[in-house]
Amino acid sequence: MDPVTSGILIVVALMVLMAIGTPIAFALGSVSLGALVLNRGMGELTYFGETFYGSLASFSFVAIPMFILMGAAVASSPTGRDLYRSLDLWLGRVPGGLAISNIGACSIFAALSGSSPATSAAIGKLGIPEMRKRGYPDGVAAGCIAAGGTLGILIPPSVTMIVYGISTETSIGRLFIAGAVPGVMLALLFMAWTLIACKLAGGYNAPNPVAEAAAQVKQNVEGNLKALVRVLPFLVVVTGILFALYGGVATPSEAAGAGAFLCLALAIVVYRMWRAKPLKIIMRDALRESVMIMLIIAAAEIFAYALSSMFITQTVAGAIADLEVNRWVLMGIINVFLLVAGFFLPPVAVIVMTAPILLPIILAADFDPYWFAVVLTINLEIGLITPPVGLNLFIIKGIAPDIALRDVLLGSLPYALCMVLGIVLLCFFPGIATWLPDLLMN
Repeated sequence: MDPVTSGILIVVALMVLMAIGTPIAFALGSVSLGALVLNRGMGELTYFGETFYGSLASFSFVAIPMFILMGAAVASSPTGRDLYRSLDLWLGRVPGGLAISNIGACSIFAALSGSSPATSAAIGKLGIPEMRKRGYPDGVAAGCIAAGGTLGILIPPSVTMIVYGISTETSIGRLFIAGAVPGVMLALLFMAWTLIACKLAGGYNAPNPVAEAAAQVKQNVEGNLKALVRVLPFLVVVTGILFALYGGVATPSEAAGAGAFLCLALAIVVYRMWRAKPLKIIMRDALRESVMIMLIIAAAEIFAYALSSMFITQTVAGAIADLEVNRWVLMGIINVFLLVAGFFLPPVAVIVMTAPILLPIILAADFDPYWFAVVLTINLEIGLITPPVGLNLFIIKGIAPDIALRDVLLGSLPYALCMVLGIVLLCFFPGIATWLPDLLMN
């Protein structure tokens, strides 16, 4: 059977398995195993086990569960509540300021947790009820949190950037730096649209009487300042981790281990989480997400091995490379492919399946691999707030079940367009992603 036909059959089988609810790792593994056995015989079972184990037997992968544990310690503590209250102190009384403060809280919490779902859940539980109470439209309240949560996979430290770095053998520290400025740019674009949406809707002022609000100012200021003091140690830890990575003081695995320990210790000391139950929840959440990501990585490695063994990868890469088109047209085709893949698959799965195939093509077209990592990540961010998967949409729906899913979706779509605008800006001004890494790491 020729490689093209084999590739089509493998993709169809994979889509069928995922459509009936098979976990991604098991779908990838079973399709890969079936293809290898049918194509090359039962002897491939030996290589299956070796490849599965070998794909995870790398010290670099220690960074993934450690950063996840660090994020779980932050997400399971009241850090999101305190962060939200701190920003509300400064922006809550500005017209549209509460929604802007929610996006700011999402940006900072994304840096602390590195997880989009955790960011949406932690900030959304506090921000959505408060915005609705103050008269914000449901679409704006839900959309700004869903979009702000996506920043978790772009703003460093980011687990998806670690996976990209390992998959493509690029510098994780440089990837983190490359995502910093584009992450801030997206946050500013989100804030700009939020202001416009609030003014168009005409409902963003707090309904509390002026006298009542004035009577509560002192209490609010004192409480919010105390909340800010509790958040600051976590921010110092994240800043220190990034400094250690960028300055070459520690490897990603070492920095992740130190960050996980310090954030866990801070959660215990600052929020008195020394009882068994909260610690058990932190460890359970970290273990569950780590195992899921590691299984996807290992299964995707098997999938890539199967495609390569059957010459499917080489055939597809050769066909794309032989396209006699402008390199920006090629980049447009790749962006559409990534966007569609992000509609159906989680970011980690897309990265481990596609990045090793696309990187040689990107390099041949003279694109910067770190710039491309940012573009790829923003494409996957769009998938988090668009159907049919749209993980953040369902998290917001779970937080506020009385908001119609249609309102959540319509409120989120303009932010997806903001991300498309961000990709366009990166194409016209690639220095947005490459300037800071070049400055700090030559």
